[in-house]
Amino acid sequence: MAGRTGTGRVNERFAFDLEAAGGGLVGGADEAGRGCLAGPLVAAAVSFDYGRLDDDDFAALDLLDDSKRLSAAGREALCREVVKRARQVVVVCCAAATIDRDGLHACNLRALTRAVERLAPAPAVVLVDGFPLPACSRPHRAVVGGDGRSAAVAAASVVAKVVRDRLMRALHERFPQYGFARHVGYATPEHHAAIAAHGLCDQHRRSFASVAYQQLALGLGDGGGPAGGEVGRGGREAAGGAGGNVTGGGPSAP
Repeated sequence: MAGRTGTGRVNERFAFDLEAAGGGLVGGADEAGRGCLAGPLVAAAVSFDYGRLDDDDFAALDLLDDSKRLSAAGREALCREVVKRARQVVVVCCAAATIDRDGLHACNLRALTRAVERLAPAPAVVLVDGFPLPACSRPHRAVVGGDGRSAAVAAASVVAKVVRDRLMRALHERFPQYGFARHVGYATPEHHAAIAAHGLCDQHRRSFASVAYQQLALGLGDGGGPAGGEVGRGGREAAGGAGGNVTGGGPSAP
């Protein structure tokens, strides 16, 4: 654990990162929205300089965990702390139309790769939740269940989830009939009922079997709305404001 300051206890997730990279600059990457019927996929990469974090930083970030285990309020609070204390935060958004065009897994890999490669300076290693990134030029390591094992991956998980939820709440203003603010695009009974009543809008992923099946079986038409490429335009702002350590991705990127 060379390089860290202070004398306070380092929890197991920070210890995992320190062991993986030997201290210094460590990155983590994760995504949110992979399994949704609507809205973007959001990838985030976060780097921490463990040589500069002090006891106050470790205490503020101590509750970092898989975003799915945290309350919405807890995620928002931790996201603010991550943006404040991380060396850098990068967010890349991939719109529903791009997912339909290129495929979910390809978009997932590309978004994570671009987020990781935009970390500057490059961390000694970037820990990626779940699977390796074949096209990534940066040193990285896939960690199964990484959002529950690594503080950097957990931080990326929290940022990706918070940014995506904020974007879905913004989409709710355009498409209130779907209830995006409540289910954020997941396949809930409310969402299925809204599709049955209103058809699909341009933020739905038409390539997803469950959506296509409902549309065909029920003979539904399309919903209206502006072009899907607009989603994600507020990625930088959604990540926490104008902080210099936050980098946003493009609307239909990657």
